[in-house]
Amino acid sequence: MQARLGSALGSLVATFALVVAVLALPAPAASAAGPAQEYASAAFKATNKVRARRDLDRLSRDRCLRRAAVRQARTMAGQENIFHQLLGPLLDGCLLSHVGENVAYGYPTGRTVVRKGWMKSPGHRANILARQWTEMGIAARRADDGTWYVAQVFGTPAG
Repeated sequence: MQARLGSALGSLVATFALVVAVLALPAPAASAAGPAQEYASAAFKATNKVRARRDLDRLSRDRCLRRAAVRQARTMAGQENIFHQLLGPLLDGCLLSHVGENVAYGYPTGRTVVRKGWMKSPGHRANILARQWTEMGIAARRADDGTWYVAQVFGTPAG
């Protein structure tokens, strides 16, 4: 009887230790970057596709501009409000001679925001088709209500 009780108690202690070990593991990070990255990637590709159809140079990815786009998309989604960021600081901060921005909200995909949003708006369309741009950063974030907010930042390196 005591052997069985000891064995059962040992199993219970081992099971408890396993449960504690599993609970102590850090939770996996929320995969907000997955859908947001897919959205931004689709918008980046759609932008370059539109430019290519008009014999314009492809825009390259720029980390500094992407960081600015991420900050802006995150801020807009957090406030559930759309607005432009101050672009002047990016001139020095990203070593640019020119900078521009498109923002949008409510479009379900990155391709849609380019084709049905920005390309249908004269000012946004002009930004996408401007010859002066050589670099771009883009980011999208989803607000708590599920609405997508997106920022597209264009730049021309200084010098």
